[in-house]
Amino acid sequence: MRINIKEILERAERDFEGCWRETGSLVGGKGAYRAGRKGSPHVLMETINRLREAYLDLGFDEVVNPMIVDEADIYKQYGSEAPAILDRCYYLATLPRPDVGIGSKEIEAIRRAGGPVDQQSLERLRVTLHDYKKGRIDGDDLVEKISEALNVEDTVALKVLNEAFPQFSRLEPIPTKQLLRSHMTSAWFLTCAAVQHKLERPIMLFSVGLRARREQQEDAKHLKFHHAASSVIMDEEVSVEDGKVVAGEILKRLGFKDVRFERKKITAKYYAPGTEYEVFARLGGSDWFEVVDFGLYSPIALARYGIEFPVLNIGIGVERVAALLYGYNDVRELSYPQFYGEWILSDAALARQIRFLEEPVTEEGRALERAIVRAIEENRDAKSPCEFLAYEGIVGGRRVVVKVFEPDPNVKLVGPAAFNEVVVYNANILGVPERGMEKVSLVEEAREKGVRTGIRYVDAIAKAAAARVEREGEVEMRVRMAKLLSDINLRLTDVGMRYITGKGGKIDVRGPVFVGVYSRVVP
Repeated sequence: MRINIKEILERAERDFEGCWRETGSLVGGKGAYRAGRKGSPHVLMETINRLREAYLDLGFDEVVNPMIVDEADIYKQYGSEAPAILDRCYYLATLPRPDVGIGSKEIEAIRRAGGPVDQQSLERLRVTLHDYKKGRIDGDDLVEKISEALNVEDTVALKVLNEAFPQFSRLEPIPTKQLLRSHMTSAWFLTCAAVQHKLERPIMLFSVGLRARREQQEDAKHLKFHHAASSVIMDEEVSVEDGKVVAGEILKRLGFKDVRFERKKITAKYYAPGTEYEVFARLGGSDWFEVVDFGLYSPIALARYGIEFPVLNIGIGVERVAALLYGYNDVRELSYPQFYGEWILSDAALARQIRFLEEPVTEEGRALERAIVRAIEENRDAKSPCEFLAYEGIVGGRRVVVKVFEPDPNVKLVGPAAFNEVVVYNANILGVPERGMEKVSLVEEAREKGVRTGIRYVDAIAKAAAARVEREGEVEMRVRMAKLLSDINLRLTDVGMRYITGKGGKIDVRGPVFVGVYSRVVP
């Protein structure tokens, strides 16, 4: 069922706990998962997988680097440049765990909240709060532990926490010296120090993960969180030439044929002087874009981590590579199409939004459906008035005789639109005839370029007739002029309808159908 947003928000404002309990029954249906459909990947994840496969094929081992580093690591790596780098970093903060007592004021508040105030209950509560203060209880378990200590419902425990100990709701974050990595390099030094004597050299590692940078705003070229496909080679003989070979090979495997290397005029302080290079690539006749940066770590930074061997680092901006590969000009649209991208349903995807209103559910019903279609196909040009036997047998536990018919004189068994097919083209849903209407440009284009659903009007109507015979036994239905999808036993999902409306498309399934089906229960 759908949720009445306005009503629930108003109720929650008046009584959150009561509303929370009462509205629980509004969710949880018969199950929505449907097997048989393959999902669609995100282009960013596709690019990440391609980069991973390239690194693995080149002999690099995959690792997961720490996401959180210490401020001291930035000073170790960047030296005097560290303050400028830290300006782009997100520092982490934590909420303090207050040291609370239980005096007469708190006891009275516990009583008003519906909690017990006997000595044993209060002592168990004191122990619980103390354990929380010492970190022996996690924050998301606190209400549960208070509920257990006082032997009350969790709703009462939450009320006790809010009313007896309001200081919990007034806590202010305390900043730490820990921060989210803004460069994968910040974590590579830690990893290299840890593995330098554990793995055989040359040590070749790669990691794909997030970087967090405190951008003033997100725009077409900048995201606060973005991905890096980064690697290191640690060995006594490693050189910048290795960087050119590896970077060039990875870009080649991604489809970039034109690659250019340029040494940076100003080297980052965690690299050795003159060893940092930028790599530019392009596809076809496009402009050159910087996609890779590499260099040899400074011996000073290595020494500060106790690393004895030279290290080459290669960093690839995943979003930038993906944008080039898939033709995006805005990295926001690339990464978050649900927020920034233009909503696009392919004609094939829109075709999947078309559903039948009624369908038979038994094998006998499906056999009846096929028989109705066959009887109409075989007698489509018969002169009326006429009727033809389509099926005789058991359906829905009853013996039935089913016929197709046309009572009006001097026409055919079915109308000319009965064999129209539903075709999706350029955000339009159209009923396209087998032939004719060549002068109607939209119909002609849909016939040539559109996505054919394989659903003819007669097929959909036969499904409805068979489903009704299953349920009711004796049925008489006649579809004359089709104007709406529902006239031919079809519907469009809300998603499909919103898309067509937003795109200014149309649904046009009009046409003279004149399909008649009736059934009789017989002994």
